[in-house]
Amino acid sequence: MTEPTITPPLPPPLAPLARIRFVLVGTTHTGNLGASARAMKTMGLTRLELASPRSPPDAQALARAAGADDLLQRAGVHASLAGALTGCRLVIGASARLRSLPWPLLEPPAAARLLLAEAALGDVALVFGRENSGLANEELACCNSLVHIPTDPGFSSLNLAAAVQVLAYEVRRAWREGQGVALVDEPRAVATAEALDGFHAHLAQTLTEIGFATPGQSARLLMRLRRLFNRARPDRVELNILRGILSAVQGRKRAGRTSAVPPGPTDETKMQSHV
Repeated sequence: MTEPTITPPLPPPLAPLARIRFVLVGTTHTGNLGASARAMKTMGLTRLELASPRSPPDAQALARAAGADDLLQRAGVHASLAGALTGCRLVIGASARLRSLPWPLLEPPAAARLLLAEAALGDVALVFGRENSGLANEELACCNSLVHIPTDPGFSSLNLAAAVQVLAYEVRRAWREGQGVALVDEPRAVATAEALDGFHAHLAQTLTEIGFATPGQSARLLMRLRRLFNRARPDRVELNILRGILSAVQGRKRAGRTSAVPPGPTDETKMQSHV
């Protein structure tokens, strides 16, 4: 007899993400099912529920999932939206258009924060409507709030999977902020103040030698260059590269001056001149 597989509990920081259901209502194109699954999985979201889809996930859905097949295989398929929302303590509906009836309306970042706060206590759902008509009024009635992605009024049509990606990203971003996770640059060994002073002296000397700057008359130019490199904050290796370039320019200039001096008379010509 095969022992049942026991799924270990999620670590506490990940638990809220696992309690957020993305519910797709009446989806007509199966490719959107797969693309939505992919959008969710890239953001660490795994609960996909399908309410009254026109067709179950097929080969096109699997192809568009591009590795998120497991979400499609685990997705619940329900005859109605009510079945997909069983046990949810908060339901937010995604609406592409602003409704005439007053309705609690959230921006995507605020909706993401609210979903995560409530998911700490139980299951929640984010509901997406049909590609061509969105959510019907009776489906909106199941929602506590609406979330609206503020697209350009001149062209507000957003693909279903694209809307899923936007809101999945907002959830991921809010979760990262709550965990204190942020992208941090690797520490850099930036050039010291005295190293920069040496570089600027070298730069001024080189610019003078090539005729780009004039001593006593190029203070404004040199100050602008100093501000430029102060903003850039080069590291020690970068500063060495820059100084190497300056040295190469100086060497080429000096070599050019030497080659421009007319050659002196040879011993043979000297002897001929005295004959």
